[in-house]
Amino acid sequence: MSDIYSRLQGCLKCVRQMTDFVPEIGIVLGSGLGAMAEQIDIAASVSYKDIEDFPVSTVPGHKGRYVFGYCEGVPVVIMQGRVHSYEGYSMEDCVLPIRLMRLMGAKKLMLTNASGAINVTFKAGDFMVMNDHISLFVKNPLIGENADELGTRFPDMSEIYSKRLNSCIYDAAKKLGLSLQHGVYVQLSGPSYECPAEIKLLRMLGADAVGMSTVVEAIAAVHCGMEVCGISCVSNAAAGLSDKPLTHEEVQAAMDAAAENFIGLMKQAVCNIHNLG
Repeated sequence: MSDIYSRLQGCLKCVRQMTDFVPEIGIVLGSGLGAMAEQIDIAASVSYKDIEDFPVSTVPGHKGRYVFGYCEGVPVVIMQGRVHSYEGYSMEDCVLPIRLMRLMGAKKLMLTNASGAINVTFKAGDFMVMNDHISLFVKNPLIGENADELGTRFPDMSEIYSKRLNSCIYDAAKKLGLSLQHGVYVQLSGPSYECPAEIKLLRMLGADAVGMSTVVEAIAAVHCGMEVCGISCVSNAAAGLSDKPLTHEEVQAAMDAAAENFIGLMKQAVCNIHNLG
């Protein structure tokens, strides 16, 4: 048994001592988006700090717990807060919660985040369906020992964000009368926000939105056989595109304003994904 898988088994055993809930879909809620976890029929919750050898979220706006329950009747596990490499965690730590959701039973994963708009047609409050990403600026989470129990050494990444799951999000938005953007998301390490020259470079590379999470989680999820989709909530214009300095408080405020539409979109998308079978 690989060290990674052994650690995961220890975490799983710890969770199973608190709940035997088996989710169908895993959901990760980004900065300012945690309110959705309060809108489901909660069956159990497990704080990260109560799981042995598990990373604990330290960022404001991230509660740091798994919430188990039913979203529109669909069994889900929600990460109410994630961990980031800028908190001092290794990439193995950053993706461990995703891998653990897979071992709990989740076969599909919905990733969300708050992002800065690189695409000048985007505005604060927009929702961007992620159809691809750029991972060049953060360490690949699969570097090091491969957990053969989870997936192959060299996983294919030609369709990281599932087209059929993305279609479920588009259908949900249409039903609710919401407009969606789509594009390429890029993860940088943080915790500092980007400077204008970096944003110019990222635009040249084809990025539409930028943030400090999600990409490494998507890679790890695909590696362990999960079907993935992602929604990025635009909180602000990226550096150089606005005359205001960037702050975490601004991000949270923008997400609070978008929360109602976000929760409605996610709930309908969960139903659509469930109906795929």
